[in-house]
Amino acid sequence: MNLNLTNKVILISGGAKGIGGAISRGLIEEGAIPVMIDPSEKEGAAILTLGESFQIPIRLFEAIDSEKAVKLTLEKYGRIDGLVNNAGANDSVGLENGSPEAFEKSVAKNLNHYYHLAHYALPHLKLSKGSIINISSKTAVTGQGGTSGYTAAKGAQLSLTREWAVELLPYQITVNAIIPAEVYTPLYENWIKTFPNPEQRLAEITAKIPLGKRMTTPEEIAAMAIFLLSDKAAHITGQHLFVDGGYTHLDRAL
Repeated sequence: MNLNLTNKVILISGGAKGIGGAISRGLIEEGAIPVMIDPSEKEGAAILTLGESFQIPIRLFEAIDSEKAVKLTLEKYGRIDGLVNNAGANDSVGLENGSPEAFEKSVAKNLNHYYHLAHYALPHLKLSKGSIINISSKTAVTGQGGTSGYTAAKGAQLSLTREWAVELLPYQITVNAIIPAEVYTPLYENWIKTFPNPEQRLAEITAKIPLGKRMTTPEEIAAMAIFLLSDKAAHITGQHLFVDGGYTHLDRAL
């Protein structure tokens, strides 16, 4: 299937490793140009060798950081055809084990740059009739416990997906969310290692994933993202798409 992504310029926050890295690599394979907004220079350098791509090695703390990323992209390529909001981390700021200050910081860290990047990229997405994808998390709909800030941000991302899909209808900009569950990324590996017996804990989790008793791969999340960025998905908008092996909705007793 020709996805018609050749030379399309796609912004990806956290685009150098994990799910974002898989999306960047997949876009290069399709002839698109990923712009990785990610301070992980070693991982980014490996992707840069695969084909036309660009890395902006900054963290998106303030609105000015997102504005800079958009400006640098336009200076190099002159256009933006898509945006993948992906960067974030489950920082375990809970109700009992957190504080109001920590909660506010967690929400800001995981949510604000989604809005900032979309805001600054919007004039150029209007020109290209592009797409926005928000990478959320199953924790937004299932809860997890002990991570109020992260889940609040992830739930807001799902809400903004529908809100932006409505607001941007006149410009034929599609907006969708992808909801992963258990994906073995570097951040997930770090979390698993916090348990006394990491291998046992990982086996317990994968045993509860209905389809294949295995984790979703970053490349499987990337495949959905790349499809949604393409012309083939031009009439899909406002959707929350679960790529999780049935983990969220199917009976885990299966």
